[in-house]
Formats: sequence, C-alpha cells, structure tokens
Amino acid sequence: MAGIIRNAYTAVLARGDIWEGVVCTEPYEAAWAAEAVFFVHVMEVTQGAGGVALAQVQISPDGLRWVNEGASMDIQAQKDALCFARVANFGGWLRLQVSVPQGIGIEVVATLALKA
Repeated sequence: MAGIIRNAYTAVLARGDIWEGVVCTEPYEAAWAAEAVFFVHVMEVTQGAGGVALAQVQISPDGLRWVNEGASMDIQAQKDALCFARVANFGGWLRLQVSVPQGIGIEVVATLALKA
C-alpha cells in the first residue's frame, strides 16, 4: 500500500529582527494546514541579559482580530537559545505575540513549519 505524501511548508516570519517590548510576527494564513510548529532562534542578545520573553500563539478568523490559542513558549534571552510551540486545529490565521522584559533586546529568526 502506497503512503500518502503530506504537504509541508516553512515560512520565515522574522529574520534578524530585534524584539523589544511587545511585538507580533506578521500574520500567516494557514487554513490548509492541519498542524503547525513555531520556532524561535535567538541569534544575539542586543541589550540586557538573562531574562525570559513569553511568546503566545495567537489565532484569528480573518487576520485582523486575534485571540490567544493557549500554546506558548519561553524564549531565553541568551545567544543561540532555541524554542518551539506546537498547535493544531487552529482555523485560518496564525501569529506570535511576544512580550520581552523591559531592558532586554533579542535578535531572532522565527519560522513557522506547517503540514497538511
């Protein structure tokens, strides 16, 4: 019996962006996907050190109005830190809302891996 090949796609949401305060990634329409994994890689700590940023996965029916999905991840403010959050059954749109503690800046690469 032949296996089913699943559709997969990886979207880069942030590359070399410096996150300070409260930031959101660009919204990504992913209604075709059944599951998603957000990855955040801290390339550099641009100011401060030792804190933890909280990233909340948010969902939206239209890409305009957002609500927390429930999945979250702690982002360590240290060089080469890597974290992820998994979600499924999320509807149409996805993004991350990140709260970085005052006095800390992190340069990141954030990606979204999707599978149908």
